[in-house]
Amino acid sequence: MKPIIEVENISKLYHLGLIGATTLHDSLDRWWYKMRGKEDALKKIGAKHLMIEPNDPQAGPEPNTIWALKDISFSVKQGEIIGIIGKNGAGKSTLLKILTRITDPTSGRAIMRGRVASLLEVGTGFHPELTGRENIYLNGAILGMRKLEIDRKFDEIVDFSGVEKFIDTPVKRYSSGMYVRLAFAIAAHLEPEILLVDEVLAVGDAEFQKKCLGKMKNVASAGRTVLFVSHNMGAIQQLCPRTILIADGHIMLDDNSENVVSIYLSRGREQKSGVRDYEGVTAPGDDYVRLKAIRIMNELEHVATMFKINESISIEIEFTVLQQISNFHTYIRVFTQEGILAFGSGDWDDDNVEISRLLPGRYLTRCVISGNLLNRGSYSLTVMGQIPHARYVFVENNVLGWKILELDGAGGAISMNRPGVFRPKLKWKFTQIKDQ
Repeated sequence: MKPIIEVENISKLYHLGLIGATTLHDSLDRWWYKMRGKEDALKKIGAKHLMIEPNDPQAGPEPNTIWALKDISFSVKQGEIIGIIGKNGAGKSTLLKILTRITDPTSGRAIMRGRVASLLEVGTGFHPELTGRENIYLNGAILGMRKLEIDRKFDEIVDFSGVEKFIDTPVKRYSSGMYVRLAFAIAAHLEPEILLVDEVLAVGDAEFQKKCLGKMKNVASAGRTVLFVSHNMGAIQQLCPRTILIADGHIMLDDNSENVVSIYLSRGREQKSGVRDYEGVTAPGDDYVRLKAIRIMNELEHVATMFKINESISIEIEFTVLQQISNFHTYIRVFTQEGILAFGSGDWDDDNVEISRLLPGRYLTRCVISGNLLNRGSYSLTVMGQIPHARYVFVENNVLGWKILELDGAGGAISMNRPGVFRPKLKWKFTQIKDQ
């Protein structure tokens, strides 16, 4: 039996910066000048025919261009659940957009032998003016389903999504979490042969993510195929027997998930330091906020990556506000060396912090992780800037890391190994009860 997905030497070239054309007239002008420039060059060398060849991924980079993918090849059997992991900018989302025909590859081809449903970005495939009910039927029609087929699945979709109270409300009024719940319910229940899921599940709450992982298992057990892009290594190992690691647009490793995740996390720890600086327009963010730096600090306010169990750890996030923005917050997630989410925290956790409107300028937020909280081992940090329930301004996954060591000394009960992510030093009281 032929693979249900075949990816053959796919490459994708992007041009950096703004193209500058904002209307059809501008685009035609740019195309005309480009063609005239080529014709003039050909006349100088006496050529008679104008041939425009596709960019060659093996060639050196052109100015202001970047290869998001380079010669990606793999195949997927029917019923497989494949994880796809890698750092931000590695090319994971670009690959899924090519597989869903949202964008075309610069070279190579992808063969999809079946109906494809995808969940790539919040709101993708939804018409904002239509209600949730209308969007369910619209998405089903796009997948080639008849109305009777959608009718049979409708109640199940609404129940899974948990948005029944708002099913007849235009989706433009939905929160990002409601968008994702309904979009996933549609994609998973309308019986596609191939389901493509990007990191958007991070928007949902923990209970809904658990439901989604269970549903993807059920989809695969029914003989359908799932490609799952995620930074949650625990979910990848739980769901996917096989994982593909993408780095700098190339497939670095394609193996069983345990090996791939282990290599990915150890590779990340080797590259980490206690500080990450960002410069100019390439810094994560948008026209309102740009990330400037992330730092891990010890109690002496020095950058550090090694801590004793009883030492506190400070996380600093520095950013620049370019235009006035309301309700912007910073948020962190801390993961264990196995990729398990230990905890998350946002600047709204501080009751004394009031952030309603930020004027242009530079800002610094700091979070302190108390000593005697985390157990010994290695940890990685994800940092986000967001407008809650609306959008992420930047997300830096697995960006920095640190290691927690045992206490110095002879050892004993206080420094013995304990199970679990957390090892808090709790208050105890010891008393002797005397007989009356």
